[in-house]
Amino acid sequence: MELNADFNKRVVVHSENEAWRASPIAGVDRRMLDRIGYEVARATTIVRYAPGSKFSAHTHTGGEEFIVLDGVFQDEHGDFPAGTYVRNPPTTKHTPGSDDGCVIFVKLWQFDMEDRNQFRKNMADELGQEKDGNRVASLFKDDREHVTYRETNAGAKIEVDASGGIELLVLGGSLEENGEKLVKGSWLRLPDGQNLRAVAGKTGAKLWMKTGHLLFAQPPAA
Repeated sequence: MELNADFNKRVVVHSENEAWRASPIAGVDRRMLDRIGYEVARATTIVRYAPGSKFSAHTHTGGEEFIVLDGVFQDEHGDFPAGTYVRNPPTTKHTPGSDDGCVIFVKLWQFDMEDRNQFRKNMADELGQEKDGNRVASLFKDDREHVTYRETNAGAKIEVDASGGIELLVLGGSLEENGEKLVKGSWLRLPDGQNLRAVAGKTGAKLWMKTGHLLFAQPPAA
């Protein structure tokens, strides 16, 4: 399966307008944003857990990172409330689920295979000082990518010049980019060589963003 698999093209998905699709696990539904592969896939997905649902125990051979968008995600390592960013690198394992239900934004098979840096962070706790109407938290950075969380005041500009591609998910508020309004749940991916020029809406904007990583995009290992 290939979905939005041409990384040389600008892509926008307003995910909250997309239908939920059942996964192979009862009570777990998905909105797919990009994908190369089937159940083992390089994938970017919004996943909804019904109350009491869970996956069986599994190892993330290609790594997993996620943001908890709503509710509380749980596994044997603890409870992860909304606003938590988690990196589970290759070789990590867990049994994910949610007692009361949750929604997460998750990326699979997009790690450096040598990465072993596992952690969780409350994104808002990492925010720096305001500059030009923006507060930015650096969540993770290596030679391949930079992951950030940003809170931007109403009407402030969001300008990012980064090689290797730019990807963002609107977590709250809105922004205008390339003449298009992006609202909560909107996902934007810009190819290598295209910079981000946007303006936050009337209530500001909250964004998760990753840059640099599209140069390394490839299918999961066989």
